[in-house]
Amino acid sequence: MGLMQGLSLMMLQQRGHLFAWVPVCLACGIGCYFMLRVEPGLPVLIGLIAGAGVLIWIQRFLSEGVSPVVVALALGMIGFDLAALRAHAVGGPVLGWRYYGAIEGRIVGIDRSQSDALRLTLDRVVLERVSRDRTPTRVRVSLHGDQSRSIAAEPGLRVMTTGHLSPPSGPVEPGGFDFQRHAWFARLGAVGYTRNPMLGVAAASQGRADLVVLRVRMAASERVQAALAGDIGGFATAITTGDRSAISQTALFDLRASNLAHLLAISGLHMGLLSAVVFGALRLVLSLIPWVALRWPTRSIAAAGALIAATGYLALSGGNVATERAFVMVAVALGALILGRRALSLRAVAIAATIVLTLRPEALMGPGFQMSFAATTALVAVFGWLREADLSLGPKWLAPAVATFISSAVAGGFTAPVGAAHFNSIAHFGLVANLLSVPLMGLLVMPAAVAALVVAPFGLDHLPLWIMGLGLRWILAVAAFVADLDGAQGHVKGPGVWVLPMLALGFLWLLLWQGRLRFAGLAVVAAAFVLWHQAARPTILIADTGNLVGVMTAQGRALSKAKGAGFVARNWLENDGDGAEQEYAAARWGPNMRIAGQDIIHLSGKRAVAAFAGCTAGQIVVSSVEIDRHIGDCLILDPTDLRKTGAIAMHLENGGLKMQTARQMAGTRLWTQWPDM
Repeated sequence: MGLMQGLSLMMLQQRGHLFAWVPVCLACGIGCYFMLRVEPGLPVLIGLIAGAGVLIWIQRFLSEGVSPVVVALALGMIGFDLAALRAHAVGGPVLGWRYYGAIEGRIVGIDRSQSDALRLTLDRVVLERVSRDRTPTRVRVSLHGDQSRSIAAEPGLRVMTTGHLSPPSGPVEPGGFDFQRHAWFARLGAVGYTRNPMLGVAAASQGRADLVVLRVRMAASERVQAALAGDIGGFATAITTGDRSAISQTALFDLRASNLAHLLAISGLHMGLLSAVVFGALRLVLSLIPWVALRWPTRSIAAAGALIAATGYLALSGGNVATERAFVMVAVALGALILGRRALSLRAVAIAATIVLTLRPEALMGPGFQMSFAATTALVAVFGWLREADLSLGPKWLAPAVATFISSAVAGGFTAPVGAAHFNSIAHFGLVANLLSVPLMGLLVMPAAVAALVVAPFGLDHLPLWIMGLGLRWILAVAAFVADLDGAQGHVKGPGVWVLPMLALGFLWLLLWQGRLRFAGLAVVAAAFVLWHQAARPTILIADTGNLVGVMTAQGRALSKAKGAGFVARNWLENDGDGAEQEYAAARWGPNMRIAGQDIIHLSGKRAVAAFAGCTAGQIVVSSVEIDRHIGDCLILDPTDLRKTGAIAMHLENGGLKMQTARQMAGTRLWTQWPDM
């Protein structure tokens, strides 16, 4: 059998299943765009879209074995251009220097930072002595210190203060999470803080729909928290309005350690449960009316009603990227029901993924998209195999419990590597916690939330909210119990750049390909895990401000400071797979930190610099403030250098140290902005 004939037979076996590969091909093109170190020019983008058009045209004249491959290449080119188009479309001015002065703007977002400070997102920004063409479209300001004299934050209110702003910071280490890219797609041109009161300048805007929705969300959050106190109220507002500001750090830790943090995010689970509750209730009501049940398509009507409810939930929850993705998936499933098609199929998942990638290509790079579609694709594929094999889930009374166990195991198994890659932790008892909690979300919490939403306009929501609180109290208790178990949480080091793409392609090949060749995906997955295990962490890490230095030792990474630069320290240790606290890691730092024949010296603050006598060859001196360049014949790294390079990593190679900078890794892209000198 010739090569072309064998390829044709193989593709013939995939007939009817190739559409599921459309978003995969788009994702490959999108991923290629984001992995570039240099922004592609207009000729490249035009050439790719023209090439895609030519390939789609000529595939009609090719054999059945070659045609799908050509279409796949064309889709990859289209995905690349979609990402580039989106990146240019959201572009806006980015502050190019560190700014202190008057800040004025309209409140369009209210949330809290990781340090629990109130944080405001402003648009229509005005900065003192900054021209309009250099003023960011949006800025985000955290309110620190005593804010008792500040005006109450209200969506649409125009406010002003005096504060600090900086360009979005680069990765905390070369190749780390790129906050500059995240801020670019969020249209944030600067971030900062103020310790001064926030003053009102003009009354809140009334006309914009998004601000009206934000006001409704805030009012709903206040109402829920008034009925449910503490972490229970914070949990309730998180899953109803997307507001996580009222839940404590202790509860958040417990939920993460027990692998229940996904219950906080308004994701496919919540959107699906709400839609299922509304769909089931409407269909039950319609079926109780014989005249309607016999003459009207009750399933389609119930699906349409559930779609309306899901749309309202999307608006109430704030409509962030994760919720939009969940809404698209649910909308596709409900649309299939309206049209009389199977709601949960790989084709429906592929349609949803294609829509999300087309509208927001940048979502591909986030853990939310990856984990959501990994879980959904795996669940649909596995239950499809069970249905085709006509396997029984046991007696009728036991089937729901077996299905829940299989769902939790499959979803957990396919999302655990993605979660570990992004968050560097594994919840060892996560399956147990999910089995004890997820069914309650569907049977009690979400139905009560729907009931509260329906009766809230009449002031009768206290009872359903109380019932909702019972379920959430149980979930928080499970999270606390599991988190306190010995060995509840494990830590893993960050993977190399190719590990996640290999894992994704390997799992997708296993789930989507038809025939025995699908098991080749397991070999790709195994190779990815081998690469992950062999990934080497930097020997030395230097923060982009010079405030912190980390050196890898036999006991783990030693940090130069026990306090300060906590965000950087936490990320370094997590990427090392080290669960130690910063204070403990700082105890590893000795008086003589020597690597590859070079002494590592960290000078923190002006006093340390003033007391420093000088250096000699073979020393690396890192300073958090600018330092005299004539102090000796050594390598000096201070804020002047670090503003140019970003964070620095040094790897031990061939007995010496090889330097790598964040700027080198990030390249020259639309979002790679560095402060002016």
